[in-house]
Amino acid sequence: MEIRVTQAKTNRTRPKDSDLGFGQVFTDHMFVMDYSVDMGWHDPQIVPYADFSIPPSAMVFHYGQAIFEGLKAYKRQDKKICLFRARDNFERMNRSAKGMCIPQFDIDFVMDAMKQLIRLEEKWIPETIGTSLYIRPTIIATDPFLGVRASFTYKFFIILSSVGAYYAGGLNPVKIWVSKDHVRAVKGDGWKLCCKPDCI
Repeated sequence: MEIRVTQAKTNRTRPKDSDLGFGQVFTDHMFVMDYSVDMGWHDPQIVPYADFSIPPSAMVFHYGQAIFEGLKAYKRQDKKICLFRARDNFERMNRSAKGMCIPQFDIDFVMDAMKQLIRLEEKWIPETIGTSLYIRPTIIATDPFLGVRASFTYKFFIILSSVGAYYAGGLNPVKIWVSKDHVRAVKGDGWKLCCKPDCI
């Protein structure tokens, strides 16, 4: 398959490295590819970063049929772009796809697509220690269907984000809230509140 490239009409400026948070600043372009039963994975494109048009009934919203990975690109002192074990990430993603009844993809093809996208967005790779270009490959189920089965259509996309540290304050303990009494779907403290039918 040939990857079609559509350049963004305007190219934005990457924020200063010192202003980068995590997962908030996205590059000008993304990779997108679709799947259907009759065509397999098809129509691979690098296009300007933009919203998707997805029906509210898309199966990803109702049954959570989606997978993603996360990896990073860095620049060495000689300005060469490097990835850390990228193939391992895509092999793991294909294992996840199998477990979620999502069609597997050609790893070599997706690796090449990702590298093309990163080369196009090279200016978005920050070079300060502790920063990187975060890469988020994702597959979502897109069938407009409210029923329990695997989707027949999917969207694969890769978006890129210039990032600093995940935790701005460093690796400090994270506070969480845990409830040992409330349960959603079986008898618990909230059961008495939901056992009467709503009649209209």
